[in-house]
Amino acid sequence: MSEPAPRRDTRGIVAPSELLSRVRFRRHLPAPELRPYLEHYWLIDWALPEPYTTHVVPHPSVNVVFQRYGPLGGGPSAARPAAEVSGIGLGLFTKRLEGEGRVCGVQFRPGGFRPFAPAWPVSAWTGRRVPLHEPFPDTRDPAGDGAADGTVLDTVLSAVLSPDDDHARVAALDAFLLAHGPAPDPAADTAMELVDLVRADRTVLRVGRLARLSGLSPRSLQRLFASHVGVGPKWVILRYRLHEALERAEDGAAPDWAGLAVELGYSDQAHLVRDFTATVGLSPTAYARGMSVP
Repeated sequence: MSEPAPRRDTRGIVAPSELLSRVRFRRHLPAPELRPYLEHYWLIDWALPEPYTTHVVPHPSVNVVFQRYGPLGGGPSAARPAAEVSGIGLGLFTKRLEGEGRVCGVQFRPGGFRPFAPAWPVSAWTGRRVPLHEPFPDTRDPAGDGAADGTVLDTVLSAVLSPDDDHARVAALDAFLLAHGPAPDPAADTAMELVDLVRADRTVLRVGRLARLSGLSPRSLQRLFASHVGVGPKWVILRYRLHEALERAEDGAAPDWAGLAVELGYSDQAHLVRDFTATVGLSPTAYARGMSVP
């Protein structure tokens, strides 16, 4: 049997070839006991001669992000290392990269974060980027003065961001997460299974169908998604279908947008165009035209 591997697609990244030509981007699987809850770890390192702005159409996932902007050891212009929890982004995520930097991220499976921070519904983090100590209070600076040296947070930041070796970074991420869970949660298992169904089964285009397949009432389904995914089931369905539209626009062929709209569950092409444009900032046709320019 072959070893499991993280997924290799670029789904959700706007203009992925531009980003991947500028940064070192890798994915790694976590320790086996964490795999039911995580998609993967994602590691990015860069040293750019000029700034670059990247855009991502977010997945319905919570991320824990450890980041350092500037070279190891810092300097007067370097931002100090930091860690945050990034809830599900409702709009386009935009980040300007410049100089040197490093980011080590944890992408949870949709529904997989709650077992590590069971005190709050996942919707509490939606649309927010908060310091690591909010869901993980043991990483709070006890002095309250922002000086992390010698604290739990400082130890974690150093373990995750200092090594050049990917395996050492992965081991540090494993150690951090295993120290914080996961707590058994059957509802999280159900939420993860249902989101996987939406992602894999392209016939699930309506909340009513998902409710029937799950055996839950639409209201119970909404409550489950609010508490354990962070957004409603309709949002998840539309986001995965929008990812598909983005991928079609990037494949070099001119898509049949009217046919694709029907295939993805939109009432007509205008609704697909409106969702795509509102999220990406370009119409599908303009985005596809830009992808075809060498």
